[in-house]
Amino acid sequence: MIAGEYSVLEPDRLAIVVAVNRYMNAEIKENDRNLLSLPQLGLNNVTWDCNGVEVNFNSSDSKLTFIRNAISTFNSFIEENSIRPRPFSLLITSELDDSSGKKYGLGSSAAVVVTTITSMFKFYELQPTAELIYKLSAIAHFKTQGNGSCADIAASTYGGWIQYAAFTSAWLLDELRNKTPISEIVEKHWPSLLIENINPPKDLILCVGWTGNIAATAPMVTKINNLRNGRPTEYVNFIEQSAKAVSNLIESFEKNDVNSAISSLRQNRDAIKLLSDSAEVNIETPKLKSLIRIADKYGSGKTSGAGGGDCGIAFVQDKRDAEHLYNEWNSEDILPLRLHVSKYGAL
Repeated sequence: MIAGEYSVLEPDRLAIVVAVNRYMNAEIKENDRNLLSLPQLGLNNVTWDCNGVEVNFNSSDSKLTFIRNAISTFNSFIEENSIRPRPFSLLITSELDDSSGKKYGLGSSAAVVVTTITSMFKFYELQPTAELIYKLSAIAHFKTQGNGSCADIAASTYGGWIQYAAFTSAWLLDELRNKTPISEIVEKHWPSLLIENINPPKDLILCVGWTGNIAATAPMVTKINNLRNGRPTEYVNFIEQSAKAVSNLIESFEKNDVNSAISSLRQNRDAIKLLSDSAEVNIETPKLKSLIRIADKYGSGKTSGAGGGDCGIAFVQDKRDAEHLYNEWNSEDILPLRLHVSKYGAL
């Protein structure tokens, strides 16, 4: 997530999200029984049966929940289109986390749902649009979690730099509660949803650093919801400041203005600080503060996503500045991830 965190959960508020060059890969083929393996999660040869379209794994591992809902959502979709589910084996491998098991917070839950949905389209030799992959993945995500912006699903599906406005979550939850057929939901207009690829200024360099701390998102979201409900004026001030920063950032992209992009990212950081202070929540950990302090010497920096750990980002416009930045991050025990923007989404 580049800009617009938290505010993107409000109707028609834009965010900017980007896909990076760490991928999930899937191998899917016909099999005499349903078989799933995710070796990096310690899950091998997990079998499942279907009760109608619902999936019942032979393992109760909680890491399977997103995949269970992805498969059952897809099964509903194809059955409504008169296609009978067939057994297959599915092997999913991931580049999102380190080989040692370190989790960088790169949106693996979203990526695994998009990977599963895309693989099943390939298996049934169907030719989906990116919009269809996104919508089925978002439905599976909401069946699992019941909330969220799904910006990470958009990035995984479409690739590149994206300006994004979330759909109205209450609308989708009502559709699911009312048992509207999946094939009808995906054909409908999703209120407020916007997914549009944009191009950054040509000299802009995105740097990503990992703090080594895993973020605990739920307590922060609770405190921010308390601010939203208890002190709405302060919350609205944050929303307006964040929206202005994101709007300025999008404009800088349209004008190919790298200096304005760097300035706009700093404005969005100021909005996040306002939210953090108002809600009394630790969005910027000490490591993230160090990451931003160093980034501001060479360009500008901020947290990425919910904050409270995981990654921070920086905008700079010179490769030498990026290397100096990485060296200083290393000296503060912040790991440069050296990621690049991926033009590719689900393939």
